[in-house]
Amino acid sequence: MQILVTGGAGFIGSHLVDKLIDQGHHVICVDNFFTGQPRNIKHLLNHPHFTLIEHDIIDPLYIDQPIDQIYNLACPASPIHYQHNPIRTIKANTKGMINMLGLAKKHNARLLQTSTSEVYGDPEVHPQPETYLGNVNPIGPRSCYDEGKRVAETLCMDYHRQHKIDIRINRIFNTYGPRMHPRDGRVISNFIMPALNNQPITIYGDGSQTRSFCYVDELLTGLIRMMNQTKDLGPINLGNPEEFTILELAHQVITMTESTSTITHGPSRQDDPKQRQPDITRAKQILDWQPATNLHTGLRKTIDYFKSIK
Repeated sequence: MQILVTGGAGFIGSHLVDKLIDQGHHVICVDNFFTGQPRNIKHLLNHPHFTLIEHDIIDPLYIDQPIDQIYNLACPASPIHYQHNPIRTIKANTKGMINMLGLAKKHNARLLQTSTSEVYGDPEVHPQPETYLGNVNPIGPRSCYDEGKRVAETLCMDYHRQHKIDIRINRIFNTYGPRMHPRDGRVISNFIMPALNNQPITIYGDGSQTRSFCYVDELLTGLIRMMNQTKDLGPINLGNPEEFTILELAHQVITMTESTSTITHGPSRQDDPKQRQPDITRAKQILDWQPATNLHTGLRKTIDYFKSIK
């Protein structure tokens, strides 16, 4: 198939591009390189089944050749990046989403929207099922991303109902692995990079807040299964239901890197969720999917990657 991947030079997107090419598809990678990194796709630049377009999906995108599927991953996903220019972040989730749905309509292509666990906000239901409508602050510093992704889901469903666009929606929980940006701003890279340099590790708040971490390879399997099944439009959660406190994660990273780093505490961040754990019942039922890589195994691969680019 001819498959378009927006955000294809990013952490998750570049792994997805690799996997789709390995399956024999031709992939058009679209990225504006705000958070995407050229090194993530450098090995593909001369591949006959790979095309790179440097473009921001906020602006209309015109593709002449046929497109069968569109994976939309184009949006900064870490607070440090999506809060850098919050207006562009929400434009990516609104104007960008409209542009991609218009492209799907033109080509009669199936579109998979990578939504996020952030649509649940600071949840009052634990773990979070897809039926939970969320607890999001619409005027907070995170809302450009949280509410932007919620609007993107709305647009997908309205284009499906009004224009019969073939859509799929996944809600992705914390994902980690090789090719994460070293200054990503999310907790895994925030802990590994200073640990490798024996620098203090900062935890915002007391560290009792929890997260669930899914290794990137397993997420890709879920995304591709979601795209290629016809039972359900979604949304369907994709994440690892193993739950860890941030303090537990910090200690594990220090141990695995054999670091002399100490732990310091900063003030809690506004609207930072206190708990985050996916209910993956629907992913098991509809996609026959559940992650098997434990945190220790995934962290070892991620630490080795950060050592290689240090």
